[in-house]
Amino acid sequence: MQIVKIKKLSGEIMLVTGMHIGGNKDTIEIGGIDNPVIRHPRTKLPYIPGSSLKGKMRFWMEWQIAGKVDTSKGEPHNCAHNNCPICRIFGTTDNKKNYGPTRISIMDADLCDNDKESYVSGLWELEDKVENRINRITGAATDPRHMERVPAGTRFKFDLTYKVFQIDGEKVNGNEESIDEQNWPYVMDALYFIQTEGIGGSVSRGYGRFEFQNLMLDDQSYKLCPQNKFKALIKE
Repeated sequence: MQIVKIKKLSGEIMLVTGMHIGGNKDTIEIGGIDNPVIRHPRTKLPYIPGSSLKGKMRFWMEWQIAGKVDTSKGEPHNCAHNNCPICRIFGTTDNKKNYGPTRISIMDADLCDNDKESYVSGLWELEDKVENRINRITGAATDPRHMERVPAGTRFKFDLTYKVFQIDGEKVNGNEESIDEQNWPYVMDALYFIQTEGIGGSVSRGYGRFEFQNLMLDDQSYKLCPQNKFKALIKE
């Protein structure tokens, strides 16, 4: 096994709608926030965990490649087959794998510098969004709750790396190209999906929509486009 290269994709995540990725609530306050967003433990500033991005990408690939999800168990895909793009790209807990380490790494997305200054200076604040349920008979609002959100327009730094290995004797349909190189379009599909779907909680209510901007792939300007199955599912 030999590492051939490491692809690096970087850019920005710009929120189109408010985003909520839940954090811990240590105290209970009357009239306070019921569901705070995750914050950096030292700076107390919001960020997007790399695990949130990676988990949503894997979720898409499990539907796209595995074809279905076991609804009786609901467990992550974990076949560990040598040619499985899901396990090679995102990793597996199976100790019998022989295709090397997890290929993809996604960093926590911190605020871009200008936005960080705006939050630190108090120019920008997190959003306190009040929600409730509607009684279908009376039309009255019930069960009010406060949701903390990072407001639309906020920008975060985005960094992803992808390791490409060449494994001795490994071929696909006689093709000498690295399997990892052939799997790269799946990563692009997954990124396109999370941009379309959104991240964090309550995406079905419009939360967490965003755009990748100013993307650079290996120091070259890059435009994110759908690649495989996702291209057939969307209408341009």
